Amino acid sequence: MHPAPPFQAPPFGQQPNASGHPVGAVFLGFFTSVIVSLLYSGLILATYKEQSLTTAHTLHLAHALVNGAIVGCLVGLVGHRSNGAHIGGAVIAALGAFFGFTNAVPLIIAENQSPSAIGDMMEADPFIPAKAWWNNEIDGGVDWFSPLGLLLAAAAAWGLACLIARKRRQM
Repeated sequence: MHPAPPFQAPPFGQQPNASGHPVGAVFLGFFTSVIVSLLYSGLILATYKEQSLTTAHTLHLAHALVNGAIVGCLVGLVGHRSNGAHIGGAVIAALGAFFGFTNAVPLIIAENQSPSAIGDMMEADPFIPAKAWWNNEIDGGVDWFSPLGLLLAAAAAWGLACLIARKRRQM
């Protein structure tokens, strides 16, 4: 008599639980984050003249939360329980929050001056958008709402991805 195998094979016709598609989840999160960031850049371009500092901070934090939530939901649905996909989604959401603002700066420069002013900006100091994101021009120093937006986007993406993956596994 032969000993039984150390594991029980699944019955015929029943498929084992798929582990998801972590790379596809990260790419889907990336493309979605790019679209959300472009929409935010367009919103900033359309409303920057009427914005107060409080409105700008609120829009930045709201964009970070929305970007993180959308990326996190998609990564959780597609990537399932892959920790790499969850971390990748968090990084992508934070980058989307950063580039949503920094991509609006050259658009504002092009609208106020001319599209050739972007070339001048790139020759003089290509990091002007990042400096505008980081610096508080009114009081001087660091604008702490900007890194808070990155943290909010990353936490929302990672938390929702983990939550959705866990709920999906239980169903």
